[in-house]
Order: sequence, then structure tokens, then C-alpha cells
Amino acid sequence: MAIAHLLDALLTEIDTGLRVLTAVTPATRPSPAAGLGAPPLSAEDRASGAALMRVNHAGEVAAQALYRGQAFTTRDLTIRQSLQNAAREEQDHLGWCEQRIRELGGHTSLFGPLWYAGSFALGAAAGLLGTSRGLGFVVETERQVEEHLSNHLDRLPVADLASREILRQIQTDEAVHGSRARELGGADLPAPARMAMRLVARIMTTVAHRL
Repeated sequence: MAIAHLLDALLTEIDTGLRVLTAVTPATRPSPAAGLGAPPLSAEDRASGAALMRVNHAGEVAAQALYRGQAFTTRDLTIRQSLQNAAREEQDHLGWCEQRIRELGGHTSLFGPLWYAGSFALGAAAGLLGTSRGLGFVVETERQVEEHLSNHLDRLPVADLASREILRQIQTDEAVHGSRARELGGADLPAPARMAMRLVARIMTTVAHRL
């Protein structure tokens, strides 16, 4: 019975991953940029904005996998529910970013399956670390994401108001996710772990910016 349950859970996660990568599940909230009057962008600004939003989309793919991977392995039902709720909220971010990329004439990262699979594995490993370290992984992830979004807000073309509004809302949501994880018992990770997470994130963002 336990094996059957595990197989069923694995199939559910595979289906979810495919939906994330193929954008089957739409956002439940309207885009923060909906109805926003914005000036036309030059070809250069469109290309720059699309590249930055592609990185953010890749980050949202990874976020989905991180949350779902950790929810898959954690034994705490309260934490599992919180992680699954956060993953659903991240789905909105994913949809908003993809829509904006298409509007700018760009494309999502070619390495989406790699970002998802690798992040799911990291999340699953974090879930096995226990409450304090596992949720500490979420806290640190959201802290780094907030920094990353602040950097992108500075780098976006001034006229790209739509992308800016999307990133501001995402930043607000990520701060809430980090606070929830802290309230549930997340502790700061050791410095080497934080540095390793930054290195992995830098590799992903550098590749996604181009591909």
C-alpha cells in the first residue's frame, strides 16, 4: 500500500512538473501589468526586457520545483500545506512572466526541464533536513530572490513599466513566503550553504539570460 501511495505521489509530481513547463496551469490572479498604459519600447529595450524576464521566469520554474520537492519529502503536514500554498502562489508569477516575455517577443529558457528537475531534487533534500534547516532553506532562497529582483528592477529599461509592475508584485509575494517560513521555524543556514546557493543561482541566471 505504501509503495502504491508513493508511486501515485510521484506520478502527480511528474504531471505537475509537465504542467509547469508547458504553461498549462494559468495564473489565478490578473497580471499586475493588466490595463497599464505604457509607452512603446524600442527594439533594444524589448530585447533587454525579454532577457531579464526570461531569467525571472526560470527562477519561478525553479521556485515551483523547490517548494514541491520539499513538500514531497517533509513529514510535517502544516509545513507541507504551507509549501503547497506557496507553490500555488508562485504559479501566478510563472504565468505573469511568461505572458510578459511573449509580449516582448522573447522566449522562455531552453533549459526549463533542467531548472525544474535540479530544483526539485534540492527541495526534496531540504525537506529531509528537518524543520529548522528545511525551512531555513526557504528563508534563504526568498532572501536571495528579493535581492535578485531588486537588481532587475534597477536594470530594466526605464520605459518598461509593465515588467516593473510584475516584478514589484512578485517581490512583495516572495517577502511573505520568506516570513511564513521564518514563523514556522526556519533558521539561518550556515555561511557555506548560503554561498553554495548563490553560486548555483548565478549559474542559472547567467545561462537563462542568454538561453
